[in-house]
Order: sequence, then C-alpha cells, then structure tokens
Amino acid sequence: MTDAVLALILIAALFAAVAAVRFFRTLDAIFWRDAATPVMAGLIAGVILIFLDSGPLLTGVLLTLAALYVRLTGSESEPGDGMLLGALTGAAAALPAIFSDQIRYTECVLAGAIAGYGVTFAAFYVSRRGKQIVIDAITALAAIGGALIPRFIKLTPTDVAIATTVLIPLLGLIALLKQWRDVTRELMDEASLGFIDESDVRIVSHPFRRLGSADWADPRARREFVRIANLIALRKRQQRNRPEEEVRLYQVEIIKLRMQLQEMARIDHEVRAHADMP
Repeated sequence: MTDAVLALILIAALFAAVAAVRFFRTLDAIFWRDAATPVMAGLIAGVILIFLDSGPLLTGVLLTLAALYVRLTGSESEPGDGMLLGALTGAAAALPAIFSDQIRYTECVLAGAIAGYGVTFAAFYVSRRGKQIVIDAITALAAIGGALIPRFIKLTPTDVAIATTVLIPLLGLIALLKQWRDVTRELMDEASLGFIDESDVRIVSHPFRRLGSADWADPRARREFVRIANLIALRKRQQRNRPEEEVRLYQVEIIKLRMQLQEMARIDHEVRAHADMP
C-alpha cells in the first residue's frame, strides 16, 4: 500500500470517526450540514498551499484563517466541536497534495484541529474584542506549532498519521465528558425554574444515558428533546460574554427552546398515558 493510498484511507476514517463522535455529542444525524463549510474552506486552503510555500508557517496561518471563516459563517458551537470540524478542514486541505506530499495530512489535521478549537473558544469573548484577537493570534501560533510536530516526532510518518487519526476523535470524546458537569449545572438551573424535570436533567446531560429512549413513546422525539436541552445549556453559557443587545436575542431563543421542551414533554406524557389506558 502506497503512502498516498494510506493517507486517503486515513482521511476517510477520520471523517467517519468525527461524524460518529459528533453524533455522540449532539445526537444530530445531519453531519454534512455543519461539515460542508469547513471542508470547502479546507480545500481552498489546500489549493493555495500547492502554489505557495507549503511549510508549517503558511499551513498554520491558512488553517487559522479557514477556522475564522467557519466561525463567522457557521453555527455557534463548543470548542470541542470546533476542534473536530477543524480537523476535517485540515484533512480537506491535505487532499490536493496527497499524492505528492504524504506528510501534509498529519500537519494539516493537527493544525486544523488546534485552529478550530482556539477560534471557537475565542468566540466566547466576542464582547471583549481585544482578548478575542489575542486568543486568535495565539491560536495561529499554536496551529503553526501543531504543523511542526510531525517533523520532530521520532516515529515513521505512517505511525504519526495513524496516531493523529485516532487522537482527534478521542480528544473529542474527552471534551464531551469534561463538558458534562457544565451542562448539568446549566440544566439544573432550568429544573429549578420548572422548565425541565430534575430526573430528565440527569439523563439529558449524561453522555451515555441520554442515548437511550428513557421510556419515551418516540425515540426520535427523545433525541430531539436531548438536543434542544443541550442547546439551551450552550446558549446560556454563550450569552454571558455578549453585548447587552445580543444577550436579549439569546434570551429570546432560550425562551423559545424552553417552550419546545415543555411542549414535547407534555405531548409524550399524553401519548404514554393514552397508551396505558385499557
């Protein structure tokens, strides 16, 4: 098997693994809706890398710019999601040169994952423009460093590429487990306000328990219920660092999402009660 063919296999494996991890994180099966923009941005960056100096410096800068574009045009998300989509941006950037530069895959994926995480994290400080710019600049430097890593690791390029393909989805799962407590805290506040049952919070926020139907009449409705509840937790965190006029928009969205949760819970309760009737 040639290095180029192996790289293509690893790219396909990375896309499949990221799709699986993102479903595990969000329970949203429409993967390409969020992945399309990062992939297109990555392909454009990859074409530029072919015609210009393709060293780690330009790789890190271009993929940071691609991540910034995704942040401005895509949907808001957690840094863990940004890292996964950034890895896809890097994999797409490696495609145009995959048959002439086999180490490009590892460099681009590492730089893209770092850039995606950093610029998504910076989005939480949109009201503090100076701090956001500093984080974006540090992210670009870190992405350049990520692109340099494969040149200093004393392993074969194949081993490093395989390790990178395994590492990125694994980090996505670790980020989800780390996020668990934050989501639980936010949804417990919702439970104290009466918008969601406390028993549902423990299931909705748990990375593994929320995968089941929890005795709902319609498992698909249950997944949508979980998705909306986690979106509420995310929006509550995001609004804290926004300007006052944007906070109002977030609050309007949160109110709408709360109403959806309550309506879905009511409908499921009525359906199950009707099914239990003799």
